[in-house]
Amino acid sequence: MSWVRILAPLSGGTGDAAVLAAAAQIARPFGAEVRAAYAPADVADLMPWMGEGFMGGVQIAAVESLKEAAIEGQRAAEAAVAAHADGRSSFVALQSPVWSALSMEARLSDVVVFDDEAARGRGPLATAFQELIADEQRPIVVARPGLKADGVIALAWDGGKEATRAVRTALPLLEKAARVVILSAPGSSSRDFNPQALQAYLEARGVKAEVMVQRGSGDAGPVLLNSAKAIGANLLVAGAFGHPRLQEFIFGGTTRTLLNGDAPSLFLSH
Repeated sequence: MSWVRILAPLSGGTGDAAVLAAAAQIARPFGAEVRAAYAPADVADLMPWMGEGFMGGVQIAAVESLKEAAIEGQRAAEAAVAAHADGRSSFVALQSPVWSALSMEARLSDVVVFDDEAARGRGPLATAFQELIADEQRPIVVARPGLKADGVIALAWDGGKEATRAVRTALPLLEKAARVVILSAPGSSSRDFNPQALQAYLEARGVKAEVMVQRGSGDAGPVLLNSAKAIGANLLVAGAFGHPRLQEFIFGGTTRTLLNGDAPSLFLSH
């Protein structure tokens, strides 16, 4: 099992270099392509606010300003790709409707990489981060310092379908990892589950994993983060919990804790 394309959405901002470096880090063990996709603010998103059949001076100025910003952003994104792309890479500047174009790029990629700002709900790609998990259900890597695709990978597993799907989706990475540790916190879950069952599942697929059971009760998020840090994890694989409400993706408590934590990098699947 392998990955062939890693998608790196770019905003034309200062965070693009880190996203490209992280995407290259994920792509390198597979010899995969880094697909850099510049996603500008979409002029079409302004149209519902412009009124029907009329655009005054203020509206026209706003549209022109967005167009100019998109041009400058594309130049910056292209420069970042030229400076930081590693190995196989390609670049595309998405056109309106930008969200539909980004969705298609994500569907045809194995993993999508975002920086920590987008994951925390900040910056121009925050909405794209939420929608690609909620609507497109694509696997996402939240890149933070210390990311290493073939390093130590922790698995947050509670026997649920979200966590199990995340592990299955991450199998190509687990096969490359130097160490895999299953983190289990039975006291933080209402489910009755056996982490050794996941260990056997992985072993049958050629992945040797250790089991670390954390005692106690309460919110699983802090327990998982502390355990991941204790073993020096470079990446934490977890299922993303949440539900759409009023066009906003509301993450569950454990997922919010992981997103707001300082480390490690995350591999999320919803």
